[in-house]
Amino acid sequence: MFYPFDHKESTANPPGAVRPPGRDRGESSPPRHGWRLRVAAFTAAVIALSTASTAPAAADPVPVGAGSYTTDQVGPAPEGCAPLANDARAFLTDSAPEGAVPTNDWWSSLSFKKFNCSMSEPLHAHPVSYKPSPEGLGLSYTQEPTLYGTPGGIGEFHYPYSQDLVVGVAGLNASVAEVADWSDWTVTPSWNDGARSMTATIGHGLPLTWFEMAGGDAVLTGESDLRVWLDDGARIGFSTGGADYVAFAPSGSSWTVSGSELRSGLSGKGYLSVAALPTTPADDDAARTAQADAFTPYAYVEVTGTRADYVYDESTSVVRTTYSFETEAHEGGNAGTIVSLYPHQEAYLDQVAGDGPGGGAAADREYESARGTMTTLIGATSFTTDTPYTGVLPEVPAVTTSEGDANARLDALLDAEADDPMSIDADDTYWTGKALGRAVRIVEIADQLDRTSIRDTALEQIETTLTDWFTASPGETEHLFAYNENWGTLVGFPGAYGSDRELNDHHFHYGYFIVAAATLARFDPEWATDEQFGGMVDELIADANNYDRGDTRYPYLRDFDIYAGHDWAAGHGAFVNGNNQESSSEGQNFANGLIQWGVATGDDDARDAGIYLYATQTAAIQHYWFDQAGAMPEGFGHSTVGMIWGSGGAYATWFSGEAEMIQGINTLPVTGGHLYLGLRPDDVVANYDELVAVNNGDPTVWQDILWSYLALGDGERALAGLDGDPGYPVEEGESRAHTYHWIANLADLGTVDPTVTADSPVAAVFTKDGARTYVASNITQSPVTVQFSDGTSLAVPAGRTVTSGAHDWSGGGAGGTEPTDPPEPTDPPEPTDPPEPTDPPEPTDPPEPASPTFYLTADGDLAAEPGSDDTAVLGARSGPDAVGDPSTGLTATLDHVTGEFGGDATAFDIGLDAGQDVGNGTRLRVSYDLEGDGSFDRVESYAYFATDPVPGFERYTSANTTMQSSEGALGDLADGTIKVEVWNVIGNASTLLDLQDSVVEVPFESLTVGAE
Repeated sequence: MFYPFDHKESTANPPGAVRPPGRDRGESSPPRHGWRLRVAAFTAAVIALSTASTAPAAADPVPVGAGSYTTDQVGPAPEGCAPLANDARAFLTDSAPEGAVPTNDWWSSLSFKKFNCSMSEPLHAHPVSYKPSPEGLGLSYTQEPTLYGTPGGIGEFHYPYSQDLVVGVAGLNASVAEVADWSDWTVTPSWNDGARSMTATIGHGLPLTWFEMAGGDAVLTGESDLRVWLDDGARIGFSTGGADYVAFAPSGSSWTVSGSELRSGLSGKGYLSVAALPTTPADDDAARTAQADAFTPYAYVEVTGTRADYVYDESTSVVRTTYSFETEAHEGGNAGTIVSLYPHQEAYLDQVAGDGPGGGAAADREYESARGTMTTLIGATSFTTDTPYTGVLPEVPAVTTSEGDANARLDALLDAEADDPMSIDADDTYWTGKALGRAVRIVEIADQLDRTSIRDTALEQIETTLTDWFTASPGETEHLFAYNENWGTLVGFPGAYGSDRELNDHHFHYGYFIVAAATLARFDPEWATDEQFGGMVDELIADANNYDRGDTRYPYLRDFDIYAGHDWAAGHGAFVNGNNQESSSEGQNFANGLIQWGVATGDDDARDAGIYLYATQTAAIQHYWFDQAGAMPEGFGHSTVGMIWGSGGAYATWFSGEAEMIQGINTLPVTGGHLYLGLRPDDVVANYDELVAVNNGDPTVWQDILWSYLALGDGERALAGLDGDPGYPVEEGESRAHTYHWIANLADLGTVDPTVTADSPVAAVFTKDGARTYVASNITQSPVTVQFSDGTSLAVPAGRTVTSGAHDWSGGGAGGTEPTDPPEPTDPPEPTDPPEPTDPPEPTDPPEPASPTFYLTADGDLAAEPGSDDTAVLGARSGPDAVGDPSTGLTATLDHVTGEFGGDATAFDIGLDAGQDVGNGTRLRVSYDLEGDGSFDRVESYAYFATDPVPGFERYTSANTTMQSSEGALGDLADGTIKVEVWNVIGNASTLLDLQDSVVEVPFESLTVGAE
């Protein structure tokens, strides 16, 4: 796919710049990684690959039921600063928790050091951001956003780290900041220079930072504008860098002020807390002092741990999550702390426990943050949210497309998928996942319509693929999973987009595998048992989001940020803007897979973990990607973003500047597990209209994805769009059959009705014109009865989907189709006169034998040798599908070609250079007219290649990319034509095409060129 899901940033690519793609998928995939150029700037002594210089003897695969994984390092290992090559705990102290080291977190650059090998990148905890330095810990409370780009166009907003003060020990000069401890949403950095030491506990939602120090006085160094407005012994209140702070030393302490430096001996007790205060008018020191007074009873309470515990209440379809604080009071008798809630938590806040005013009730104190306003609880020991769970389905029901003409249309579209439902020629974990996801959609539709032959072909492909990947053989290096004990991770090889080198995107990749396994479990329960391949599915789940705290082989909930409420994509998070995530919808695909796997196999723990992830992320996605609370900064010009950063958000992607992809990346894959996208139908329509406005017209790429999203808000409008553009290009993970099925049925069902819930996880309600349709799917092996919250009840046989209300329908699980009558006999064709004889053709010279390798030339020919021109210029894109446009591409053809199809695939090696420009992407298409009749029998389009911003040719090859789409089939060439087209599909700059070394190799033998 062209989606770079974990995203690289450097000072060379500041916020607002159109960055080179790189969803942190590794170099084994198409090299869309401007970030890797930054790595080259670091010395080999600092950056080291985590690979052994001498390969150990191969280990026997570890059996998991009938499946297995290897413990050999069969591909790239995680990369980082040199010590990590052999010890992922290299930047942890001896006191750090045992077990696998967390990755993919907001603080990961502190332990998974990638570029800064001594300290870390900024750590955006909210409301405070932090940055370690040799002298101590920098603090920043940024209250106003910085906007980049064009309002209403591609742009970003950030609350960047802007240092207000540094807290340290006098004379501290540590060579490295390590990690001494962590909990569900806190981390404790540690400094030690041999004579002085310090730790600091920081975390999401904690405006109080706790410090422990030894070896010298506490020293706080502010900016030049530091102004003290409170100094009453142990407390000192001051403003610096545009923010207000209070430092709380132990009782009996005092502070000295020298310019912008504050110093205290801490009465020899060695602890200190520093509070960032809510925003106060510049001239209101009395209000600042009042804030300090409110914080004082809790300023001496150390947060020693945090934990979130969840329960899924089936009867009310609510996920009840309790966020608890472990504390130790160093002075006074309080147990509570001060905690700020994210908007997605406040929206569903149910209970607060504590010893603050009103038992820790919400106070009238608010902080500004990259996620909007954070309301603050005073004296809380815990708080509980009741977040609604709104249900998933294997697929929308066929209430419309199972009858009449609509059925004939869908049948024809399904027929086109009969031979190869997976379709995508995939090799790595991401693209294999995409292919599996495509086949799963075909299974669901074919099963609903009793097209069992097509369904079973897709199931066979799914089972063959999963079984292949879930089985490791001695010496095997591809299509398997490998456990890396050093890092506590299970990596699929070949990896993609940094899933191996940086531990990126495991939830994205593995979610597709888990959904496919859940689907297979319905039709072949034996395959999914622990004795067969169910255990391997559980291993993938545990790697990406291990919900078993007792399993220390993997970190707890690796990809999920428990307090922030959503996933992070980058394994190391080493960016100035913190960690990031683009495709929230692919994160939800993992949660959906976990739900359906748990239900299908009877594993309630897996089911409930999936529901917890799904419900929590639904709330976070609606707030932060789709701006439910209207909190995006004024002037940003958008009510949706393509990606979230620790410090903000961006109407952008790492791989495209097209509005369709910026917005579409958070709506795919289109499945029954993504009904949450339709919880606010008016917002769906508004977002689609925003896309059209930014795009200056209807979508020209990813139309199927975007129509499917629009169908959740206005199905009839989406269907009209689909009917009006029947030749649209199909997105790689989609099929025409599924897109039509989804849109046509939603046009009849209407929109999701979240006001009615069910006591089953696999159920939903739709409403249209005031009439409801109740839908329940039974993906177990026994009949179930589903009760809806308004009293409606549905009895659902095993393996079927049942609807009631505005549409009464049942389908799926029929196991076969009804016999049909044989066709009526027809009359034989009328005899025709024999053709008139013609003169024999004039003899011609026999064609010359030719090599199957051809060079591109500037004059538009495919030639056996390079032409005289060194390069050709591909102009800036004039549209994603501007193929054949001479201003943006090059077309080269060869006529009168004859040869025998050899059964191999097209191969190519193309040199491209976009100079120092970023954001360019080039696509290649090869077409074959087998008989020279002017009609192309086979057309192959390849995923585009994103160039980096460094001069020098890069290689766009068939080995490092994937086929995006193909039409028709190859056969023997008989006086045929070969056409090669190369053109820019994204980017605003030109690209040089290397003509001396750019070749295409065609899969034909005994090749000759010349008129017959």
